[in-house]
Amino acid sequence: MQKNAKIRSLHNLVFSGYLIPLGLGLLILFIPSFVSAQTPTVPLINSTLRGTVIDSRTKATLPGAIVQLQGTTHKASTDSEGEFNFVTGQKFPYTIIVSYIGYKTKEVVVDGSPVEVSLEESINQLGEIIVVGYGTQERKNLVGSITKVNPAETKDIPTGSFDSQLQGKVPGVQISSNTGVPGETVNIRVRGATSINADNDPLYVVDGVFINTNSLQTISTGGKASSPIADINPADIESVEVLKDANATALYGSRGANGVILITTKRGNYNQKSKISFNASQGWSKAEKLWELTTGPEHATLVNEWWVNTGNPASTVPFRPVSAGGRGRPSEQQTYDRLGQVFQTAGMQNYDLSLSGGTATTKYYIAAGYNDQESILKPITFNRGSFKVNLDQKINEKIQVGVSNTFARTGRNQARAGDGPAGGLLQAALHTPTYLSPVNELGIPVGRAGFDNVDLLLKYYDVHSTSLRYIGSLYAQANLLPNLVFRSTVGVDYNNYDESEYWNTFLISGSPNGLATSSVGQSTSLLNEQTLNYRKTLGRHGFGVLVGNTLQADISEGTSSTGRGFANNSFKQISSAAVTTGSQSWNKATLVSFFSRIDYNFSGKYLLEASLRADASSRFGSNNRWGYFPSIGGAWRIKGENFLKDVAFISDLKLKGSYGVTGNQNGIGSFASLGLWSGGSSYQDSPGIAPQQLANPDLKWERTNQYNAGVDISLFNERLNLEFNAYHKQTVNGLLRLTLPATTGFASYMSNAAEISNKGFEFNINSVNIRKSHFTWSTSLNISRNVNNIDKLETPLKYGSRDLILQQQGSPLYSFWVYNELYVDPQTGNSVYQDYNNDGRITVDDRRINGSIWPKFFGGLTNNLTYKGFDASVFLAFQSGNKIYNHNRFFGEGGGARDAARIIFASNNARWQKPGDITSIPKPDGININNYRDGGSRWLEDGSFLKLRSLNIGYTLPKSLTHKVRIENVRLFVVGTNLFTITNYTGLDPESAASSSQNEQGIDLGTPPQPRGLQFGVNVGL
Repeated sequence: MQKNAKIRSLHNLVFSGYLIPLGLGLLILFIPSFVSAQTPTVPLINSTLRGTVIDSRTKATLPGAIVQLQGTTHKASTDSEGEFNFVTGQKFPYTIIVSYIGYKTKEVVVDGSPVEVSLEESINQLGEIIVVGYGTQERKNLVGSITKVNPAETKDIPTGSFDSQLQGKVPGVQISSNTGVPGETVNIRVRGATSINADNDPLYVVDGVFINTNSLQTISTGGKASSPIADINPADIESVEVLKDANATALYGSRGANGVILITTKRGNYNQKSKISFNASQGWSKAEKLWELTTGPEHATLVNEWWVNTGNPASTVPFRPVSAGGRGRPSEQQTYDRLGQVFQTAGMQNYDLSLSGGTATTKYYIAAGYNDQESILKPITFNRGSFKVNLDQKINEKIQVGVSNTFARTGRNQARAGDGPAGGLLQAALHTPTYLSPVNELGIPVGRAGFDNVDLLLKYYDVHSTSLRYIGSLYAQANLLPNLVFRSTVGVDYNNYDESEYWNTFLISGSPNGLATSSVGQSTSLLNEQTLNYRKTLGRHGFGVLVGNTLQADISEGTSSTGRGFANNSFKQISSAAVTTGSQSWNKATLVSFFSRIDYNFSGKYLLEASLRADASSRFGSNNRWGYFPSIGGAWRIKGENFLKDVAFISDLKLKGSYGVTGNQNGIGSFASLGLWSGGSSYQDSPGIAPQQLANPDLKWERTNQYNAGVDISLFNERLNLEFNAYHKQTVNGLLRLTLPATTGFASYMSNAAEISNKGFEFNINSVNIRKSHFTWSTSLNISRNVNNIDKLETPLKYGSRDLILQQQGSPLYSFWVYNELYVDPQTGNSVYQDYNNDGRITVDDRRINGSIWPKFFGGLTNNLTYKGFDASVFLAFQSGNKIYNHNRFFGEGGGARDAARIIFASNNARWQKPGDITSIPKPDGININNYRDGGSRWLEDGSFLKLRSLNIGYTLPKSLTHKVRIENVRLFVVGTNLFTITNYTGLDPESAASSSQNEQGIDLGTPPQPRGLQFGVNVGL
């Protein structure tokens, strides 16, 4: 009890605000020992060296190249013209070392000034700098499984957020854009899913700040949710690293079970002239295809057939002559196009402006951006305005400080693009029969029972949200000793989400007197970190030690109010409502962490890393608050051995392996382990309290053990690079909400009662196929497979519409639970289902698992080509073997059931009509009678696809032309997105999902597809 009390006291002290600045305060105490008064001295100058660094192939200058005198610490960076200039006490001749990212380092003996140094581009990225947990490493020295993505290859894909732009680019990472609405949540799984009730999303770290990825949206949009990641401007991102195995993610301990995505934003360079960049683009998008519906006469014919098939007299069919009391013959019915009303050719525009540069002691990056996109589904829009300031300042040779600031305002005009009839745009357009007039005999707009009139919906839709986001950090760094660096960081992620809706009296949700809702939510993540990093090389031995700690608090709060009963539709403010109600929420979770990493390198051949992180979270029970997450990994660079040194075609060969443990605490609620009471339980108008949640003091960390083994191969002078990884993840103590008997007075409680495994492989290949002076061609291919399984789950769990998703021990997460439809009887026209229990009846006991959302393999293929000033990039994304439930088709093939209550897809024209017909479409008989049994496997389809995700073609004007007007470069480009999709899926988009909930993926209902787009743009550098 004393230990727990101490922990609580530490949490209260840390996050009450007293210790957050402690790290910077301690650092300030160090400063006087480095800043001392010295007598000014005049430096000795024996030579002045000026020069230019250029690309040996293109002759283009290389700004930001590093020029260093051999044997000294004297170095300089080339400016925006690729030029450098420094003075030194050295006398000619001497050797300079010139390096530049992506180029081979070169040593040059100089005996005078000026000098021109040409660098050869490095085909391989063995020397490429990779951002890892709390540091950087050269690619050749990586032990963990990390993939680096260059945002320049994806930033022109017109999506609302950068995470969806990564689809198909990272082996082992499955990304699905579930809807064509810009700015909505994207489903990302790094090496599978590890939890049922806890969050499966990866951890995002932006410039060292752990950002909150939980949507603050509270107003319903049919199961959809806005993406907080969409607040980040892709144009500001310098690099993205995806950390996948336990060795790479272990330093993030409790945050790393689902992978880590590190985002590094752009910064200036020291000694760089000011550089201005301007990018602008404009484009359009539209749905690649829409559902094919029956015409009015075809629909009416089906209704008549249904009428007779369900036992009604043929003489009383609904569509018979008006003189006989009917609605007119089927041939007399009109066809009304509502899909054409709700879909549009959507416009988009994007503008980015940045200024970067630096002096000998200061570097800066300042940028502003604006993005505006219409959805192909009216009236949805998305817009984002962003402002970025990154600044670094050297106080002296040993101390440096800096800030990173991201400001964004994101606006959305939202609509229900998922499930739910009232206010659902697609549902109203699809579920209203094509023969039904939008107005009645009196000219008054009408809709189908339970669904709004489409004209009124489009005219009066009023759902809006505005997000104000700040992500920032302040750091101070001191070189305490030549090899010892101390760094302290304070970071914050703040999001204010303001949303409102008004449903007027013409719409179902607003009937009879109007309905208004207003909600304001705020989330704040506060972070303070200290690290101490020591690196030393002694002959053939190199080693490093990192120790650090993290203090973090996550606070969220929300206030919502609702008003009903308005005098008329001119009054929309809740203060004008006759009846108002309100609610309020508040949550806080804290985390204290300590971590350490040790790495060792012998002769660049034998690499070893080990790390340990300890986390204490306020979310867990007092008996299990601390979690400990170790990892160990090693690599053997076989190329360094004598028996391979002379094998010319092998440029590098490395074997690697790792084991580690990571944890998960996200998604379970800030007070998941506590016994809670509610104060909102009134009795006879008197205030009262009642128990709300059962305590579980033994609730503990969800833990994932992961093994990884891999091989990296570089061949033919680094022109062919291959990477293969195999992994096995085992999650134990899975966080799970268990149902309790009603007699306990509680509905459920949080426990550790599940085990889940993921195993698979990743294969990545990069090749330089052709490399000539005027023509280059390179290819990148990645392919992955993940096998998911629920190893332990005592009680099956059902999710999704009609319980279509079943979580069951021995099956994968997100498995489909359906009736297995065998065929349509050619004699009767009835569907025949598999009677598993042989009782002669088709009941719920005959439902079985049939496939899941997990593909057998997935990946992407990219080809990059350049010819003189032209460049082109072709990017394909694919997956195969997954299932998707086409719930739209279930309703669309309703066969006229309930007359006007179902839409009719044109596929019904191939229905059974007479004995002997061979077809997969039965005769119409009504929903859930037999032929249209909800949950039937007929609508469970193959979700495999191959998409041309993007085609980017550009032309860079000759420098001989642009330099005349003092412009560094001008590139014109055109980008096509989703230009074609090859799939057997009969719906609009095989990636669609009606809900953003992680347990309801793979069900397509009322969801607009990802659009086909075309945009034109220009990049200008000054």
